[in-house]
Amino acid sequence: MEISHHLKNWAQEDQPIFKMLHKGPKYLSDVELVSILLQHGTVQNNAVELARKLLHSTHHDLLQLAKLSIADILALKINGIGKVKAVRILAAIELGSRRMNKGFEKKNIRQSKDVAEHVKYLLQFENKEFFMVLLLNQANKIIHEEILSEGGITGTVADPRIIFKLALSHQATGFIICHNHPSGQLIPSRMDDVLTEKIKKGAAYFDIKLIDHLIVSIEGYYSYAEQNSNW
Repeated sequence: MEISHHLKNWAQEDQPIFKMLHKGPKYLSDVELVSILLQHGTVQNNAVELARKLLHSTHHDLLQLAKLSIADILALKINGIGKVKAVRILAAIELGSRRMNKGFEKKNIRQSKDVAEHVKYLLQFENKEFFMVLLLNQANKIIHEEILSEGGITGTVADPRIIFKLALSHQATGFIICHNHPSGQLIPSRMDDVLTEKIKKGAAYFDIKLIDHLIVSIEGYYSYAEQNSNW
């Protein structure tokens, strides 16, 4: 094994942490940024080499990396990447998502896109389907949001009675239902259409308005309100 294998023996200007300190994060490659999160390597592979192996397993696609769970990362069986390093990686990804969402709770909801971007960052990387509801007051501000159910890769189930009970308990005047499609497909299924119509009709009995039903994925979002002129 060559002595240059260890990062501390690399030329200082080539070391990821030195580059970050003196040039800033935009000058680092994806591999170098991940290596900083990993901190240390093994006798066989330094942190940069471990980072390269990890990114290679996702074809250097950061969206695919973000979809991995701790169990998924461990299942790759990369010697030198255990639970602690997996946790660091997912923590960094979560911070990135929260940074994009900062300030959402202060917004007045004027269009579906406002909510879609928020929900997209919450759910786009999940590998199973989640169904959530966002409750609004008369000023069109979010007063409560909650994940109601989670399912498998192909679908989840939402109970309209739970949605109405939640809306009434928070004195909401309107609500938006949302779910993700892990496949990336944004076209609603027949089940999505049936559920949307059922909830929309039920909400009318309680004098609460279903403002929209959003479907999100890494590809973007689908809005029933935007796509249906008679909404």
